[in-house]
Amino acid sequence: MSADTVSLTGWGRTAPTTALRFRPRTYEEAAVAVRGCGPRGSIARGLGRAYGDAAQNAGGSVLDMTALNRISTIDAAAGLVVCDAGVSLHRLLEVLLPLGWFVPVTPGTRYVTVGGAIGADIHGRNQHVSGSFSRHVRAMEVLTADGTIRTVRPGTDLFDATAGGLGLTGVILSATLQFQPVATSLMSVDTERTVDLDDLMARLTASDHRYRYSAAWIDLLARGRATGRSVLTRGEHAPLHVLPARDRRTPLMFRPGRLPAAPAFVPDGLLGRTSVALFNELWYRRAPRFRTGELQKLSTYFHLLDAVPHWNRVYGRGGSVRYQFVVGHGQEEALRRIVRRISQRRCPSFLAVLKRFGDGDPGWLSFPMPGWTLALDLPAALPGLARFLDGLDEEVAAAGGRVCLAKDSRLRPETLAAMYPRLPEFRALRAELDPNGAFRSDLSRRLSL
Repeated sequence: MSADTVSLTGWGRTAPTTALRFRPRTYEEAAVAVRGCGPRGSIARGLGRAYGDAAQNAGGSVLDMTALNRISTIDAAAGLVVCDAGVSLHRLLEVLLPLGWFVPVTPGTRYVTVGGAIGADIHGRNQHVSGSFSRHVRAMEVLTADGTIRTVRPGTDLFDATAGGLGLTGVILSATLQFQPVATSLMSVDTERTVDLDDLMARLTASDHRYRYSAAWIDLLARGRATGRSVLTRGEHAPLHVLPARDRRTPLMFRPGRLPAAPAFVPDGLLGRTSVALFNELWYRRAPRFRTGELQKLSTYFHLLDAVPHWNRVYGRGGSVRYQFVVGHGQEEALRRIVRRISQRRCPSFLAVLKRFGDGDPGWLSFPMPGWTLALDLPAALPGLARFLDGLDEEVAAAGGRVCLAKDSRLRPETLAAMYPRLPEFRALRAELDPNGAFRSDLSRRLSL
């Protein structure tokens, strides 16, 4: 097992901290690293796509799980896969898609490990239909603080604490996953422009149930009667018969495109109000007013930014803050107020997505709940950003909503309890399983988890 000392950040590239990094190649090496983690504890880390500090551990150790990347068994008839926690969704697509199976849930990047997907209980464009990632986990092997490897199944406290538990209940070593069948590697996509936020919410409420996948890019710099104008894209896996004849010979081919990487140095302020407003105007106007049945590659529909390696550099040296919240059905006025506040402050976000959530899953710290979720990226150096987001936190909490912890880098601990009512149970189980604090992270210390 190799080890080195590294400075680490999340995908937002803010608040770097230094830790001793271990790279276990076997479950036994992972257990050794946990037992020898020292007073600052340890935390598992995958491909580093959590935006905030969930996979950092200042002065302690970090377990880089990417060397544990074996796909053990595939039941090609049932779509069941057993794999190590360090296997990425990208690798699973390479192997399973040619067999006619697609990952049950994918976020906006396929460069996420299975362990990270469970630890964050990731959601995607199909949350309103398929729930979050943990709903499709049939079992997992978890290394707990006492060195025991436990088989954990749905319906147990340890499963519900680990799904969305951000690695704080133990190290996920492997998982059994249920995939969904597909006939092709293309998507049939419907696109429409909406004139404002109310128009968007009305369309989602009326017809979102007809689509498996749904998300809207929203222009948060538009004001006045155009506040919340959006481009809504919804899709289904394309059936074989709609493919052009040339594509029917290889209907399950997976060849995502790749562009040059973002430069190592990007000047600060590149994504300011003027440049983002111009981008948003062009993006909105180039979108069709209404188009149905467009065929798109999976990588284009789900993972557009994956085509640009290190795209997070575009925010400059200061990095970015991802802010995502959800408020329940019946709290539409709270969503309107928050969108107006962001618009009036002229927050320069070119990555802003609104989705409609369905039923949540039982993870105690799992983010999704029935309602409306908005995610946006902002330059971390934006003046007054911390105070502004603190104010949004208070509005979200007052509406009975919550902030996504897997993407958080700045939430205050006193606000957390109002957002996650099962937090006391999570803390109690952690205290029982890990009384000496073997599993810790910068996020767990910041939020007193």
